[in-house]
Amino acid sequence: MNPPRGMRDFLPADKARRERVLAVIRQRYRAHGFDEIETPVMEEYSRLHAGLGGDNEKLSFSILKRGMDAEGIRAAADDPAALADLGLRYDLTVPLARFFATNRAQLPSVFRAIQIAPVWRAERPQKGRYRQFVQCDIDIIGDASARAEAELMTASLDVLDALGLEGGSIRVNDRRVLDAMLDVFGFAPDERPGVLITIDKLDKIGPSGVVAELRERGATPAAADAFAAYLDRPAAVPAFDEAGIRAALPAGIPDEVIAHLVALGETVAAARGADAPLVFDPFLVRGMGYYTGTIFELAHPSVDYSLGGGGRYDGMIGRFLGQQVPAVGFSIGFERIVDLLQDAADSADRSIVLVHDRDVPLAQLLGLKAALVADGARVRLEQRPKNLKALLERATADGYTAFAAVGADTTAETLEVKPLG
Repeated sequence: MNPPRGMRDFLPADKARRERVLAVIRQRYRAHGFDEIETPVMEEYSRLHAGLGGDNEKLSFSILKRGMDAEGIRAAADDPAALADLGLRYDLTVPLARFFATNRAQLPSVFRAIQIAPVWRAERPQKGRYRQFVQCDIDIIGDASARAEAELMTASLDVLDALGLEGGSIRVNDRRVLDAMLDVFGFAPDERPGVLITIDKLDKIGPSGVVAELRERGATPAAADAFAAYLDRPAAVPAFDEAGIRAALPAGIPDEVIAHLVALGETVAAARGADAPLVFDPFLVRGMGYYTGTIFELAHPSVDYSLGGGGRYDGMIGRFLGQQVPAVGFSIGFERIVDLLQDAADSADRSIVLVHDRDVPLAQLLGLKAALVADGARVRLEQRPKNLKALLERATADGYTAFAAVGADTTAETLEVKPLG
């Protein structure tokens, strides 16, 4: 019997590893001044389909209205809003915007939120892509300055360091840079969403492939030519300062956008040191339609895919509140990070199996166990079987790191704990 497609069971060792990673993430985010909140797994259908979630709205699991009979379902078959009034959340950003609008009077003027919870998307299941998965988000609401982005970035890099994944970097761009670039090149407003989809493939199909696809899409020929010439110029990885950013961009990018990026780089450098791991990437797109400013992705040299990302979404909360509120968020790719750490040992986890003979009194066993637990260990009692090797292999698979044999005369002083494996 398997779980539903795209969903998973977790054996004890897997669950323990996930909880250890989550504990590190929570602890580091709290250390940076963020507070954890919780929102319902369901939101109103109209809110989930308000044009805020981009393509994720198409992947939303909807919940059939209660009390509908077969005739009512058939009558409403062509109108999803008539069939469903609720849906499972497909991300944590839309619920956060609703949460802030609902509870604003009880929150500080600049609110730093942690959300760690499962979300659901009707994906086509494949390796690394699930229908239920955990997101780990931090967001800052109420701060329009570059300091907000810098706090998110330094906290997220700190999480990687704490998990033993030092050497992470963050690719940074701004949706206003992309909009200005498309304007400079001459792409018509109605073709820009498709143009951005193509530009987002630059890492996969290369400059020539991007230009060819733009022409196949029927993009404005002169604009495609101008973009091709821009891609063809000699270019090095730009330094994350004003000179480097300006050198990487065509003329005509608004000064205030460049100033925001420069301030971001200086703030992160102050927190992380002169060699702050920020990389300016003028072709970073990120697909979420609600981004209005800075966008970023977390990279690590051990893998060729991102380990998280986010951006500024200053327009979303205003849809619920009736007035604009600046907001920016960063989501750690929890599932990908857990996969990277699946073979990592947790040296701080003392987990011991006490293998006892049949004749050991229960009071003696529980006394030995209580002493170890009080000393910070995790302890399991197992009666000695005929096949001790199989038991110890099972304990190792369950995440235990040591064992001890217990006889009728064993005391806390004579108990000999040995490593497993």
